[in-house]
Amino acid sequence: MSARRDPLPPLNPTRVFATTGRLLSISKAAAELSVTPAAVSRQVRALEHYLGVSLFHRVHGGLELTAAGSRYLADIGPLFTALEKATEAVRAGLPGATLKIRSPATFAVRWLIPRFASFHRAHPDIDVQLTTSPAPIDLDREDIDAGIQLGDGDWPQLSSQRLIPNELVPVVAPRLRAAAKAGDATLLHSLARLDDWALWLEAAGLNTGNAYSGMKYETSLLAYQAALEGHGVAVAQKALVEKELADGSLVTPFDFVLDRGRFTYYFVWRADRPQSPAVVAFRSWLASVVGR
Repeated sequence: MSARRDPLPPLNPTRVFATTGRLLSISKAAAELSVTPAAVSRQVRALEHYLGVSLFHRVHGGLELTAAGSRYLADIGPLFTALEKATEAVRAGLPGATLKIRSPATFAVRWLIPRFASFHRAHPDIDVQLTTSPAPIDLDREDIDAGIQLGDGDWPQLSSQRLIPNELVPVVAPRLRAAAKAGDATLLHSLARLDDWALWLEAAGLNTGNAYSGMKYETSLLAYQAALEGHGVAVAQKALVEKELADGSLVTPFDFVLDRGRFTYYFVWRADRPQSPAVVAFRSWLASVVGR
C-alpha cells in the first residue's frame, strides 16, 4: 500500500519557482531571494521531481516556461501575492487585521467609547473588536490582544499603562442632595467594587453605620444609572461621571475626594513578546487622550 501523498507542494521550492518563472532567470531569482543560483536550481528541480513534470526549457541565454510550467505559474502566482499581502496586513495592523480589546463595561461605556471616534479618525485601517467583562485578563487563554483592567498595575507577565485617576466621590440626583448630605439616602453599590463606600466613608471620617447596606448592582455602570434615576447615592470614580457632573444631572453632596492612587484602570498587554503595530498604535492613542 503506497504512502498517501501530501496534496500541498513543498512551500519553499514552489516560492522559488514562482520567482524564477516571473523573472525567467535563475541568476535574477537568486539575487531577489538572496540565495545562490545553485540553490535556485536545486529548488526548481525538487519541485519538478515532486510534480513529475518539467517546468522550464533551458534555452540559450535564459529560461522558457513549459506548457505545464506556464499553467502552474498562472495558478500559484496570485496565491503568493495574496499571502504576501495578508502577512503584511497582520504585521502592520492594516486592513484584514482586527485589534481585539477587552474592558470592564463601566470603563468601556463611560470613558472608552465616547473617545473612540478619534482613534478611528487617526487609524482608519485598524479595526477594533471590543468586548466587556469584569474578570481578570488572561492573555494565554483569551482570544484578545490586550485589555483594560482595574487594579494596582502590578500583574505577572503583563505590562501596564495607567489610564485615569481613581478619585472617589459620592454622586446623587440634585433632588436628593440634601437627603444624602444628612445621611438619609440609600447607598448604591457596585458588586465589582463593593468596598468603595466603606473606603470613602472611613477616609472622610463619617460614621453612618453599615457601609455595605443598600442596593447592590452588578457593575458601577448600573449603580451610576440608579443614582441618575434618583434611587439613592452612589460612590463614583470621578473621571467616569464628568459629563453628568458638568451638566448637573448628578451632584456631589460632599466635597471630600478619596484618591485611590495606584488602584485604578490600566491598559495591559503581554510583557513577554513584541506587540503588533496595532497594539502599539492603540497604546499611543490612549496616552494622547488621557486627561481629555
